[in-house]
Amino acid sequence: MDSFVISGITFACVLAGAALGLLVRSRLPEHHLSNESRDIVKLTMGLIATMTALVLSLLIASAKSSFDTQRTGVSQLAANIIVLDRSLALYGKETQTTRELLRTAVADVLRENWPDESTKAEHSEAKTKAVKHYQELYERIVALEPKTDAQRTLQGQALKSYGDTGQLRWQLFTQREGSSIPTAFLVVMVVWMVLLLGSFALFAPRNATTLLSLIVCALAISSAVFLILELDRPFGGMIQIPSSPLRAALQQLGR
Repeated sequence: MDSFVISGITFACVLAGAALGLLVRSRLPEHHLSNESRDIVKLTMGLIATMTALVLSLLIASAKSSFDTQRTGVSQLAANIIVLDRSLALYGKETQTTRELLRTAVADVLRENWPDESTKAEHSEAKTKAVKHYQELYERIVALEPKTDAQRTLQGQALKSYGDTGQLRWQLFTQREGSSIPTAFLVVMVVWMVLLLGSFALFAPRNATTLLSLIVCALAISSAVFLILELDRPFGGMIQIPSSPLRAALQQLGR
């Protein structure tokens, strides 16, 4: 589900909790709103607020860690691709077609992982071609027939770089398809936020300032959820890992 939709649902749920608190306040007998009752509710909500802060910090840390890991992986992938291309270039002119295939494979990776920067047709086509091109690239490197010790060394380096590149590429694929945010954590946090705003509204006077404060609080909570979800989906949405490292590597290939 889209980050905007989930954050919108969160905003609506939290605001509904606040509205329910205001409604319950108007129907409670006066002795339920005594100072003793307020103290108990404040202690209970203080505990829930502490747990909510812990869960929120865990979710943000998890999403940020996943984002940083994938961003580092993209930079490392670009570096490995350049090393692979240089190894093939030093091997000799017979690797020219292999280097061209490497360039094509990198272009496929860009279209596959950054669909916003390509058309839908290109993105769909890249998914099917990427695996095929990388498989063919491996076959061509293995098929090389080194004639000197230097060429044998370069072939070994090319195979190692290919293995590292393939591992990073599949790692990015699995991380992109999965999620580092447990759904249960997110749901529990939203429920606790609903309870918190409901308790705030329970003892709040009915005036414009109170209503505005509750709306701002609900907006802040939904924006935090939006930020968490965006960090957890770094190849789509507003907060994206830049494709510049791979595009810079693509410009270096074949030189």
